[in-house]
Amino acid sequence: MRFESFVAKRYLMSQSKGVFSLITTLIGVLGVAVGVAALITTLAVMTGFQNDIKKHVIGAQAHIMILGKMPEGRYQKVQEQIEKLPQAVATAPTIYGQAILSYAQSSHGVILRGLDAEQEAKTNTLVSSLTEGSFEAGENAALPPLVLGTELAENMGLDIDDEVVLVSPQGLAGGLPKMKRFKVTGLLKTGYYEFDNTIVYTDLQNASDFLGLKGAVTGLNVKIKNLDKADEVAAQIINTIGHQYTVKTYAQMNQTLYAALKLEKTVMFIILFLIIIVAALNITSNLILFGTEKLRDIGILRTLGASPAKIRHVFLLEGLFIATAGVVLGLILAFILCFIIANTNIVQLPADIYYLTKVPVCLQAFDILSVIFGSYLVCFISALYPAYKASKINPVDAVRYG
Repeated sequence: MRFESFVAKRYLMSQSKGVFSLITTLIGVLGVAVGVAALITTLAVMTGFQNDIKKHVIGAQAHIMILGKMPEGRYQKVQEQIEKLPQAVATAPTIYGQAILSYAQSSHGVILRGLDAEQEAKTNTLVSSLTEGSFEAGENAALPPLVLGTELAENMGLDIDDEVVLVSPQGLAGGLPKMKRFKVTGLLKTGYYEFDNTIVYTDLQNASDFLGLKGAVTGLNVKIKNLDKADEVAAQIINTIGHQYTVKTYAQMNQTLYAALKLEKTVMFIILFLIIIVAALNITSNLILFGTEKLRDIGILRTLGASPAKIRHVFLLEGLFIATAGVVLGLILAFILCFIIANTNIVQLPADIYYLTKVPVCLQAFDILSVIFGSYLVCFISALYPAYKASKINPVDAVRYG
């Protein structure tokens, strides 16, 4: 064992002789532990919510979207080209357009989305999000089918089998708006409010007829094997089909949302890290007090040949030992808290708002390592001044007046 480590541990253990010194040391350890536990637990909960939001968003969209008008026959060829790529799993044609949904005395601006339910099910979880009804109108149906999000249906007082009118802002020749009646055949819940309150769904043919596309589609959804390679696959798709279409990844389509989630997590990290900084200041005061109490011992060590650098190392190691105890205790507390939150209903969420009953928790190695590194760094910095001050003590004055 190195001399500095031996002395640092010996002095820390001997603090049990002084109640005040012991209390200040324990406060320093507990301060770091509480800060580490609070920070890791908060980051785990925020990451859990972020992952849940991303899952709902990606589940209702696609990993990659190809945007651009494709005539009938053309988009089938593009699908064949894309599905030959190594990372491609499946593709599905889609149509996006704006409309106004009218029912009784209320109207609501919506996005009309046309899809093929069978192909769509291969690219995302939208079809499986149906809570009632289906995407099919049924045999001998007089009106085309329309599927609504649960939020939109609740806001407008709609239910299965209700008849609604869609109004196209493009209008007909002569300036009159184009209107078409639809029958509500299904309700779905993606878990993402924006989708459930603004998007309505019908089959490709009816969407194309309503928007005047003459059998064309406005894009393709693409599902890939590895989400982390979305940018790489998007570049491959551009090289395959050319630059006449816009290719966007899920991250680009939801850039604002992801940026807001990342900013929220960063700000929360900074705010809660202040707890660890306050605990580190307590370590500083504790080491200064320790240096005052052990003034005579420091003088004796210097007289026996200990260099100022060795005295400095002793105090730095004491600060790091306190930090280590706090970090280890904080990690244990954080894991216990995360386990309790994830596996019990200690925090209950209203299912109609969050679509969850338990708080989602996701521990990430990067978050844990960041907290550990940051804690050690702050505690190390907090020990620099007491270590420097102790190393400058005159051994003769220390022995005489200590």
